[in-house]
Amino acid sequence: MKKSERLKTIVELNVAQEKKALETFGQVQKKQVQLQMQLDHLINYRQEYQEKFDAFCKTGARVGQLLEFKSFLDKLDLAINGQEQALQSLETELSRVRGNWIGLHNRTKSLSKLFDAAQADEVKQLDRREQIEQDDRVASGRRGGTKNAG
Repeated sequence: MKKSERLKTIVELNVAQEKKALETFGQVQKKQVQLQMQLDHLINYRQEYQEKFDAFCKTGARVGQLLEFKSFLDKLDLAINGQEQALQSLETELSRVRGNWIGLHNRTKSLSKLFDAAQADEVKQLDRREQIEQDDRVASGRRGGTKNAG
């Protein structure tokens, strides 16, 4: 098996790995966007609820109602903190899978260059062999021609 054929197999395997890594990167990136949207929604909802709470306080609400509002705001804060932690964890994962994809992409490029160089080398060697064979045929034809003439 020629060197270029062996390299072609390796390049094809690496391309498949790179494709999977890119798909994983896309999935994690999509999930990050979704989590960020959920976090933004929670923050906006909390802000609206805080405004309702502030307005409710100005109207002279009962203590029980104020405590319920405050309790719900605390639950929203916990949900926001949890969402922020999940997003931070996902961003770490995104960096990891992005680095993995970049590494595989660079490896694929390098292997492709090696494959191209091996193919070019094989073509040069084949051309040299053909040229030598042609030169030998021409040289043997001349020698054979001088024997017949004499």
